[in-house]
Amino acid sequence: MKAGRKIGILILIIVVVMQFIQPNKNRSEQIISENDISKVYAIPQDLHQTLVTKCYDCHSNNTRYPWYFNVQPIGWWLAAHIHEAKEHVNFSDFKNYPADRAHHKLEELAEVAKERSMPLKSYTMFHEHTELTDEDEKQILDWLTTLNVTPD
Repeated sequence: MKAGRKIGILILIIVVVMQFIQPNKNRSEQIISENDISKVYAIPQDLHQTLVTKCYDCHSNNTRYPWYFNVQPIGWWLAAHIHEAKEHVNFSDFKNYPADRAHHKLEELAEVAKERSMPLKSYTMFHEHTELTDEDEKQILDWLTTLNVTPD
């Protein structure tokens, strides 16, 4: 019994100490940066708002954090997920992409919209109204078609 209690106290101490080790937040001063995708391409305002609402939390330099981000190790997991997502595409830095990479990222956007593989289910479960709708898919694909981008 004493060993079990000591282990329980040790686990409690570890969990408490973990709360003081907070990951850095993904925030910049400008919500829409000068390098944003909307500064590179003419994006209809409602489509850009859809991207901001449904994609930018993970794929930009500005994340709206839920309260549970401050609970560790959940916050660490979210921070790692956001970092990985930005490695795939960062709409806030799109202007800095070389033309061939930007085109490839737009092709991937078309594919993701068509397959509805984003946003991830783990995101949409906790964020209402973030799943892509039929209208969102059509709007994204129609816009990309004007740029001569189609899913593979």
